[in-house]
Amino acid sequence: MGHHHTEDPWRVRVDDADGTVCGAGVLLDDRHVLTCAHVVRDAGAEPGGRAPHLRITSVACRPEWTRTARVSPDSWVHEMGTQRGDVALLRLDDPADCGTRTTLRRAPVSGGRVSAYGFPYASRDIGMGAEAELGPAGGREGEWVLLNQVRPGGPWIEPGYSGAGVTLTEGEFKGRVIGIVVADFVDGGARAAWMLSAETIERYLPEIERVTDGSPGNDLGSGGGPPREGEGGDGGEDVLGDSLRLALTQELTRLLGGKWAGTVVVGTGGATGAGSSWLVRLVGTADPAARVGLSDAELTAQPRDTVLGLGAIDAAYDARGKGVEDLRSYLVGRFGLAGGTDTDVVNQMLRRRPPACLVVGGVDLAEDPDALVRRMLARLARGARSRGLRLVLGFEGRPPAGLSYEVALDPEQLPADAGKGGVTLDAAEAAVRDLAAEEEAAALLQAEYGLTFLTAPRAPTAVAPRLRLRLAVSRGTGQEHELAAIRSRADSALARATAFQEDLRQMITALEDLRKTLELQRVRAARHFGDEDAELGELYTAAARESQTPPIDLRAARRRIRRFSDAVNRRIEGEEGEADADV
Repeated sequence: MGHHHTEDPWRVRVDDADGTVCGAGVLLDDRHVLTCAHVVRDAGAEPGGRAPHLRITSVACRPEWTRTARVSPDSWVHEMGTQRGDVALLRLDDPADCGTRTTLRRAPVSGGRVSAYGFPYASRDIGMGAEAELGPAGGREGEWVLLNQVRPGGPWIEPGYSGAGVTLTEGEFKGRVIGIVVADFVDGGARAAWMLSAETIERYLPEIERVTDGSPGNDLGSGGGPPREGEGGDGGEDVLGDSLRLALTQELTRLLGGKWAGTVVVGTGGATGAGSSWLVRLVGTADPAARVGLSDAELTAQPRDTVLGLGAIDAAYDARGKGVEDLRSYLVGRFGLAGGTDTDVVNQMLRRRPPACLVVGGVDLAEDPDALVRRMLARLARGARSRGLRLVLGFEGRPPAGLSYEVALDPEQLPADAGKGGVTLDAAEAAVRDLAAEEEAAALLQAEYGLTFLTAPRAPTAVAPRLRLRLAVSRGTGQEHELAAIRSRADSALARATAFQEDLRQMITALEDLRKTLELQRVRAARHFGDEDAELGELYTAAARESQTPPIDLRAARRRIRRFSDAVNRRIEGEEGEADADV
């Protein structure tokens, strides 16, 4: 009988030397299996352990095979009591000879449906699949990615799943192995688990680079993650030792750590001397690979709001000296896009689910900055908010005129308003707080109704983040003239945000009135002529479509509803006239 494979030929079971199930693994090639370090320890086969070997059994090969295996040299990583590491590479004593070659995929871990196939006690011989969903970005510590239960009551990850390959079940990476299960959690009705991503595994086990593909999540430069004691940032100083860089970090953390969507342009240098080390550092705190080199103590010791959750940034790219084709190629490789022209890739990014978080630094230092902005970044920026994309564009100088964005973190000092002064720090802070609340309300209103109307106003660019930057720098410096400028700009921006909401609410009210009129006339028509009247039915359908299907043109909807109303009124008046004539 010939050798053949069932679905996912890389699935293997890991047993101890006596055949007791300990967990699962991923067959990388005829000689190597990836699994969890604690699975190896449970089998007693860790370096220096009680057992000389463990056993690997295929559940996807026909005929089934079993081989003994041992830990490859320097390929067992386990830190008990932490959410770190827990990975091992095993070498089979004899080759599997089944021809399986498995490639791990570097992939974003911010969201998506996944599955894992393990060997729980009730199905320890043949195994069982379980579905999960990648959780939101993790916290300030560890390297494990959260997995949440999808179907309550369905099969769930439990002992016997550790080491199982995690594959995406939807999207561009459907069927690809992006990590391994490392732990499960059950507490009453609560169900969760964790996985270790391919990028983190690769950092621990450089040997698997040969079986890993896809663009890295962090291509922004070296120096990712918080600085260690004695290390410096720009100019030999601590990256966050400067009040401006600290404020920039906190503002961007505030945006990327929540549900905000849109485009933010960031000043990373120029005359301010802010440099880019703060941005490189912040991206590193979210990078699954960079987390390996950072202890939990180093992460938790950082100032408040300066550390992103694990996986919060899906991709970070350094555009310095690069061309449009380079960025396009990176995005295709990182997100597994179909590729094509610049427009194709932009559209694929905007349609991606879940929406991505993308950072592009050094935009104005690219090979051809104008082409990079015109052909790709400006298009992404225009569609970012409506599509849920979070786009961060870093510039050494000022962003180009006409670039669409929702937030500008411009670190330059505000020019003083002539003749104005006498503003206290408390007054400036209060004005910025009021502005921030109004801008948040405006953003929420646009998110809910901005796509409803064909000619809806666009929420003004958020000014509060930039003013908070300047407040952080001005605080305690006695720069009274800048406090006055902050207060003045806050008042002006507050007026714009308020006016936007009033304009959009007027459109909302007008649409609600039109829909009420349409429904009232529909009821009148049905009472007099029934629901099957062909003439009125056609007019009603056209009016309903015009007033219900976004983007709604209020003028066109008003005309359609007026036609239907006039027809109903004429018909009713005619009917009443005939009744009067009969009398």
